[in-house]
Amino acid sequence: MSKETNAELYERARRVIPGGVNSPVRAFGAVGGAPRFFNRGEGAYVVDEEGKRYLDFMQSWGPLMLGHCHPEVIEVIQNKAALGTTFGAPCRVEIELAEAVIASYPGLEQVRFVSSGTEAVMSAIRLARGATGRDLIVKFSGCYHGHADHLLVAAGSGLATAGQPSSAGVPKDFAALTRVIPLNNEDALRELFAKEGDRIAAVIIEPIPANNGLLLQSKEYLLTLRRLTREAGALLIFDEVISGFRVARGGAAELFGITPDLATFGKVIGGGLPVGAYGGSKKLMSHIAPEGPVYQAGTLSGNPVAMAAGLATLRILEREKAWTKLEEMGARLEKEVTTALADVTVPWAITRVGSIFWLSFQGAAPRSAEALDQTAGARFKPLFHAMLDRGIYLPPSAYEVMFLSLAHTAEDVSLFVRNLREVIHLTAA
Repeated sequence: MSKETNAELYERARRVIPGGVNSPVRAFGAVGGAPRFFNRGEGAYVVDEEGKRYLDFMQSWGPLMLGHCHPEVIEVIQNKAALGTTFGAPCRVEIELAEAVIASYPGLEQVRFVSSGTEAVMSAIRLARGATGRDLIVKFSGCYHGHADHLLVAAGSGLATAGQPSSAGVPKDFAALTRVIPLNNEDALRELFAKEGDRIAAVIIEPIPANNGLLLQSKEYLLTLRRLTREAGALLIFDEVISGFRVARGGAAELFGITPDLATFGKVIGGGLPVGAYGGSKKLMSHIAPEGPVYQAGTLSGNPVAMAAGLATLRILEREKAWTKLEEMGARLEKEVTTALADVTVPWAITRVGSIFWLSFQGAAPRSAEALDQTAGARFKPLFHAMLDRGIYLPPSAYEVMFLSLAHTAEDVSLFVRNLREVIHLTAA
């Protein structure tokens, strides 16, 4: 069989898969062209079907803190898979991973494993409603929590508004039970709680919003949110699907010193395989079936291969003092980018927390979705393709963040920065 190009594979995929992809942003819709079809990963690098090698700053959208194909993780996966991929019954390693997650995260006493971040968030919302006996959910514009119906909601007008469906197929009645407010806006927060605080089951937030740029929130704002939810009898849910175990051993909760009532996880705790989780106190988690009336289930939840991969990853991160090393590498990257682009005339800014970073092409780093410059995408498009041509793979959107792994080296960082400087000057010309 002759080797197919990425463009040929994309056309073939479009005949059998909607849009040719199994997750929309993979389609290169924001940057144009054919997506790259990868067939293997090597530490900080990925290789496509045409045999081209790319320095990867996506790391599968964040879970691969050890880089691609860490030999210890691969060995664990192979050994576990040889014993059975799924049983639909309990296994020892799910207890061990649960113990590791609970020992790491502030305030966590019990955790339930699922198969995706979306499933974790959906289940946490159901638990919050069941435990409080309330219906309203509050989210923030610019935060993404997966594709559950009640969270595919956009803001209306005003400071604190009833949501509007942001996807076809989401009933308006579902969206009507979701309130959407801007990030980093205490007036909106106080107004909403003054008006409807006794009807709110939960407020869900990415404590480090990383799905629409990196919209860093102040600790003071998050503390205000913690106080208002507690006073109103509402639950605070930290969506740590991206930030959990990446920005610190105990995620953003540890970083900010703020303990939520519930937290959701994914990405890192799967070690590259599909895993999600949600957890909280024993009192709250006792509402979950089979102990309580809030139903949630999954045949593949806690499957031994994914559990073993996640546990191996967490143990290696601990052993390697990963969070210290990644903070040092992140600080190095930020310093080198800032120095290299000091004389660049096009608007740009770098925002970073630990090993997550974002290049925004609007000058000042925003803290809310409303502050995003919608023209930045046009400036990012030629830069993305120029970097791709040079063998550096970035997320195919101006509003997606990038990730470092332990597999990235100082030389990789310098290579990225050198090419970024050259490309910015070329695309700005």
